[in-house]
Amino acid sequence: MTTATASPVPAHNARQLLKELQEAFPVFRDCLPLAIGIDKQLLGRLPGVDRKALRIALGMHTHSLRYLKAMTCATVRLDLDGQETDEIPAEHRKHASELIQERIRKQAEQRKAQREAEVLARQRAEKLDQLVEKFGRSR
Repeated sequence: MTTATASPVPAHNARQLLKELQEAFPVFRDCLPLAIGIDKQLLGRLPGVDRKALRIALGMHTHSLRYLKAMTCATVRLDLDGQETDEIPAEHRKHASELIQERIRKQAEQRKAQREAEVLARQRAEKLDQLVEKFGRSR
């Protein structure tokens, strides 16, 4: 695995790092619940990794829909080797479920707003066509 280097685009760097983590560690690839402090384990194994990119990559991973879904029904967290570390408290599972529901709600609101914008644009186009037709005949 290569280590991340300083980049003017940290999100791109973090995406590449996350891809590398998924290739190297099954717990990332399979979206299994990560042990608390997994960042310290990663820094121990990958001492040259950029801490900011790692933080962003972990955030992207742990906020992915796939990871959140895994968290809602899992009971234990795993380390980099896939060994169980600690139990997942019910409040963590509940929080993951709430994040999923919030994301679904926001997506529904965005779809509704998009549909409303499309209807409004269509109405404006029809009104413009009517005006063009009306004033086009009067000339």
